[in-house]
Amino acid sequence: MSDRVVVTGMGVISPVGNSVDEYWQALLEGKSGIDRISRFDASGYSTQIAAEVRDFDPLKYMDRKIVKRSDLVQQYALAAAEQAVTDSGFDLESVDHDMIGVIIGSGIGGIMTFEDQHTKLLKSGPGRISPFFIPMMITDMCAGLVSMRYQFYGPNYGLVSACASSSHAVIDAFRIVQRGEADIMLAGGAEATITPTAIAGFCQAKAMSTQNELVAGASRPFDKGRDGFIMGEGAGIVVVESLEHAQKRGAKVYGEILGAGMSGDAYHMTAPHPEGHGARKAMQSAIKDSGIAPDQIDLINTHGTATGLGDISETKAIKTVLGDHAYKVKCNSTKSITGHLLGAAGATELIATLKSIEDQVVHPTINLDNPDPECDLDYVPHKKRECRVNYALSNSFGFGGHNATIVVGKFNSTS
Repeated sequence: MSDRVVVTGMGVISPVGNSVDEYWQALLEGKSGIDRISRFDASGYSTQIAAEVRDFDPLKYMDRKIVKRSDLVQQYALAAAEQAVTDSGFDLESVDHDMIGVIIGSGIGGIMTFEDQHTKLLKSGPGRISPFFIPMMITDMCAGLVSMRYQFYGPNYGLVSACASSSHAVIDAFRIVQRGEADIMLAGGAEATITPTAIAGFCQAKAMSTQNELVAGASRPFDKGRDGFIMGEGAGIVVVESLEHAQKRGAKVYGEILGAGMSGDAYHMTAPHPEGHGARKAMQSAIKDSGIAPDQIDLINTHGTATGLGDISETKAIKTVLGDHAYKVKCNSTKSITGHLLGAAGATELIATLKSIEDQVVHPTINLDNPDPECDLDYVPHKKRECRVNYALSNSFGFGGHNATIVVGKFNSTS
């Protein structure tokens, strides 16, 4: 058993930067990654804007053969994983590969490949389908390819819980390391869903903003004028490691994972419970697991999608969990800047939370010009804020009522 688990490496591919440093600086500046969709003609769609990854060169991270045989979602995962492994600095020659595993979540997986191959099937028949169609499409292959790249033989699987996928992946990795089943786990999520079918599906579900004229101003969490989320894409991977193993190799520690909580709404396919019961339970369980008091929480990186009911229910849940302290906590929404990375959201937002702990600064929630009266907490509007961040929560809530909360803290080697 390993009592203490830390994060020693991080990697990001995002709409606002393809490294942790670029991503974090854009968040601090409130620099939106949302623009008009360029990947296909979206003029006939009710939502015509998204947060696309830009200037991504997969050949920086893998050879042409892998690129040809992998979906974009897998390329994002491989790139973020390489950044995280490099950042963590562990020696691939000396570590025990049997004690390193990979868990990578994705809400949808290789939908771009699915669309391309289905088009080929309809136009040219079954004989034209690629023999790599299935491995390029299935969600677990992000984790599979990363483990194959580095020959990591520990626990290895994909995970699907919609927008909570990568948070659940990190939680599973945390528990595996706690139990002593691995020394190191790579965990996180990847998503590449800015495709005609995916965008059309979310449009028809009335889940996304249709304020196309606002472009960068359309993602408006907790604002009275919000009308839905903006689709994003990318990947976030963290290196989750036992403290003992990290200290033996002199690793840099970004923060400590102190606890985690999970719950189910059991309420509706797409809507959260209006009173935030599932969100409340996840947060309460995570705080209890961490061993800290609710009034020690300094920051909550909210799920904060900019949906009408979602922002209100999360606010209600925070107030139920923290009581009067809720009004003293800083809350922010990364999605106001990056859009919603779906299955990659939890991990990328956890990285932002860990950077807040490292730098003692909270990135802003942008576009919060006219706060909803029912969303009355401190969401750090417009500008970053330097403040104490010793303990923080990262919330992720997915379609189907899947809720996950992670508690992270400033690392103290003597505690």
